[in-house]
Amino acid sequence: MKLSSLSFGASSLGGVFHDISEKDGIKAVNVAIDNGVNFIDVSPYYGFTKAETVLGKALKKIPREKYFLSTKVGRFGADGVKSWDYSGERAKKSVYESLERLNIDYIDLINVHDIEFSDLQQVINETLPALHEMKAKGLVNHIGITGLPLAKLKYVVENTPKGTVESILSFCHYCLNDDALVEYIPFFEAHEIGIINASPLSMGLLSERGWPDWHPAEDVLKEQVVKAVNHCKSKGYRIEQLAMKFSVTNPKITTTLVSSANPENYLRNIQWIDEPQNETLLKEVLDILKPVSRLTWENT
Repeated sequence: MKLSSLSFGASSLGGVFHDISEKDGIKAVNVAIDNGVNFIDVSPYYGFTKAETVLGKALKKIPREKYFLSTKVGRFGADGVKSWDYSGERAKKSVYESLERLNIDYIDLINVHDIEFSDLQQVINETLPALHEMKAKGLVNHIGITGLPLAKLKYVVENTPKGTVESILSFCHYCLNDDALVEYIPFFEAHEIGIINASPLSMGLLSERGWPDWHPAEDVLKEQVVKAVNHCKSKGYRIEQLAMKFSVTNPKITTTLVSSANPENYLRNIQWIDEPQNETLLKEVLDILKPVSRLTWENT
């Protein structure tokens, strides 16, 4: 798959960050595709199937050849309760459910979602083989894994035959406050693994609007980020623009996912990455964030 440098993260279509207008969400998908974005990532977990359902409505009117689509298995939820099931049978069932919700005949990339919640041996011995069964049936084209702890992504790649895992999706590890992904790029390159970066705004941390209530970052990190946001404001600049440009400029990262159900906001993201980086301000912000650089958190 040859992907655009910026991709559409559909988590926002599930109302993950705040309530959304379904009409605006569908329009945001179309704005992305109409402006050269060709990769969309979603999951049955986002909004507990809502994101896939809304995205499916949008995709009904978009030619299939205009986009690659990624969704996931393993992480679910209903009625406000999170759940996880990495069994092979549930993975296969999940593929069929996603195909129906998304109104498509095949999935370009299927991922094992947030492997840190799994028994990694089950992922290696059961989940991934089940997905390869789906690949043999022509229902999926490529197989990947996602997660927050980079070491766990590396472990699965190391302990499966070449070609079992074709890509990794890492989030919150290549952004202004955390660039830990760069330490793992040589390993993934050596194993011919495609690299997808997600959450260039660190799940809302790097924004003037501020993070959602559920954000798991420590207070010391949030306090330092506020200083960086205010510094950008004092220069008449939005930290979102600085962060977006930073995250898409590493040539070794195939694509960066950014999520917004607001069509105007998504178009602005596209415009931002086409503009030159403010190198002076970038250095100043990185200096502000240096005391909390790579300070991560546990996924929840």
